[in-house]
Amino acid sequence: MAQAARPYQDKAWLREHLTSERREADLLSEVREAVFGAQDGVTSILAVVATVAVATTNTYAVLIAGIAAALAEIFSMGAGEYMSSKSQREIFEAQIRSEREEVDERPAESEAEVAYMFEQDGLSEPAARRVAAEIAREPAVLLKTMVEKELGLAIEAGAGPLQGALILSGAFALAALVPLLPFFFFDVRSGLIVSIALCAVTMFGLGVVKARWTGRNPIVSGLQIVLLVAGAAIAGFFFGSVLPGLLGVAGIRA
Repeated sequence: MAQAARPYQDKAWLREHLTSERREADLLSEVREAVFGAQDGVTSILAVVATVAVATTNTYAVLIAGIAAALAEIFSMGAGEYMSSKSQREIFEAQIRSEREEVDERPAESEAEVAYMFEQDGLSEPAARRVAAEIAREPAVLLKTMVEKELGLAIEAGAGPLQGALILSGAFALAALVPLLPFFFFDVRSGLIVSIALCAVTMFGLGVVKARWTGRNPIVSGLQIVLLVAGAAIAGFFFGSVLPGLLGVAGIRA
């Protein structure tokens, strides 16, 4: 009965509990990538199609511009995320190797650093030294502690760079369809109105869903993210109105 009332005293329960929490943390990281890709997909492509739609009445031109921008962004964001994550992990691994060399070659120095960091966290100096001395008895534990506390890194590699790139570019690709779809069924003027409305509804829903993980007010979260749609639409109207005149002054005609 006592064991059932205090499951945290069971190592199997603790292992499963910690595994579940780490899995949830990894999932939230992937959700962040997906939300970022979706936000960018809706707002950036809406800005493009709105600019072209205000500047011309040619549906074909609007779709070509929007699709071209979407394809460019999909490949650019995917490649950028992949190279950024890969480079970051390589830098982390180099830092971890440096800490491993310190633990192997200068264990007393590593122990002193760990003791100091525990003392900075609030332990008394004697307690910090005792904890550090116990940790230093196991070099692997000492290295893990050094890496996590001194560098703020994890020795275990998380999701690979390819996974992050696919999630980001995939979310962008799906979201980019939202501002484009109306122009397949309506003329330019009607399509623009429907596109802005559809983007606003989609982004509001995205904000509400995001609030489930952030713990914020879903209505406020939804309205804040809708402001991105408003900004993209305003930018599109402005540049779509100004660019034809500027190009005309430059001697460029449609």
